[in-house]
Amino acid sequence: IRVQGDDAPAVFRKGVLITGVTASAARDRSYELTFTAIPYSERYGYRPALIPRPVMAGTLPARVTSTVKNDIYAHIDKDGRYRVNLDFDRDTWKPGYESLWVRQSRPYAGDTYGLHLPLLAGTEVSIAFEEGNPDRPYIAGVKHDSAHTDHVTIQNYKRNVLRTPANNKIRLDDERGKEHIKVSTEYGGKSQLNLGHLVDAGKQQRGEGFELRTDLWGAVRAKKGIFISADAQDKAQGQVREMADIISELNSLSDKIQKLSDDAATANADPADMAAQVALITSRINDLTTSVILMHAPKGVAVASGEHLQLAAVKNLQINAGNNADIGVVKNMFIGVGRALSVFVRKAGIRLIANKGAVSVQAQHDLMELLAKKSIEIVSTEDEIKITAKKKITINGGGSYIRIEGSGIEPGTPGDYNVKAVHYGRQPKASEKVPMPEFPILSAVDSSDFCLECLLNAIKNDDAVVEGV
Repeated sequence: IRVQGDDAPAVFRKGVLITGVTASAARDRSYELTFTAIPYSERYGYRPALIPRPVMAGTLPARVTSTVKNDIYAHIDKDGRYRVNLDFDRDTWKPGYESLWVRQSRPYAGDTYGLHLPLLAGTEVSIAFEEGNPDRPYIAGVKHDSAHTDHVTIQNYKRNVLRTPANNKIRLDDERGKEHIKVSTEYGGKSQLNLGHLVDAGKQQRGEGFELRTDLWGAVRAKKGIFISADAQDKAQGQVREMADIISELNSLSDKIQKLSDDAATANADPADMAAQVALITSRINDLTTSVILMHAPKGVAVASGEHLQLAAVKNLQINAGNNADIGVVKNMFIGVGRALSVFVRKAGIRLIANKGAVSVQAQHDLMELLAKKSIEIVSTEDEIKITAKKKITINGGGSYIRIEGSGIEPGTPGDYNVKAVHYGRQPKASEKVPMPEFPILSAVDSSDFCLECLLNAIKNDDAVVEGV
């Protein structure tokens, strides 16, 4: 062994680490083995130069796989990654284990947000490699093929469509003059939001504007209030809650009813509760300052039901009309009032007519007044008129009177007393007993007339006065 270097023997005594060996031989030379070495040391390590890795240029075709045959959902892991089977790989693998988990490149991603439309097994994808590194593949794109055809073709090339395997759909049609948007789901039949130029499955127009429909239930909720209006707001100009004209209409009607209510009070009728109505408009409806619903249409509103229609209010129900109010009922009508009913007419009077059937007006537990500035006419066109009182009847005209009671009849007049008759006779005394109707006794206390909690607290504090039977 020929060793080059003056101190080589000393180095070999401590040991060396061979880093390279070269062998050579020739006809005219002997076999030679040349090696390169460095002194051995426990303090220093040796790392050979890295072998250059292959560079993957372009993409490779592959198919998304799943452990479930004919899987209708995506097979992904906790990080949203897929397994794929590269088309050139002809080995037999357990389904869903053809590769390690592979990430997918997407147009938008972040910490628990982004755009991810899951891929189903069999979907063709293009596999690219970060920095050309074959150990770092990712899904760079997704493709349609003959087995998974594109849903936008020459047949509907004017449409932009996002559709899932379950036919959840967002469709945006760009055909000029027929633009429309459709958002749809198949659950329970169909639930859809249609905007613009509305068409059917055959692309035939079936309406325009917007349609929100479902074959199931529907609900519209807004915590701070809802405003529904048929008023124009062209080109989406103006404020969303623009309602100044509507509030002006409500206030105008409220002012008219206020004057009518004042006249009613002057005529000794019960006035309307205008304070509650004004407060509702000014402090709640105006600009939807609290949880209310405001509906308005400049040319009319119709509400119809195939069966029942109910309007209910825990407190006040106010109905105002600037002109006429008509209520028509084909069969029966019930009006129930817990306290008092006040009807006031300013000008043209009241007409109460029953074409058939009896008319009964009763004051079951109090008096009844029938007053008129001019004449009062009581007419029976085919039968008789009966006036009955349990105790006494007094008829007074101009100071002359007739008093009829159980003890006798007393006529009186400050002037002449004339009797005209073909025959005037006297007979023995007689009387006729007429049965008096008995009126039902209702509950004496209405829960809305008092505060039960206040009463109970007063009883506990020995501060309650109880009256009655």
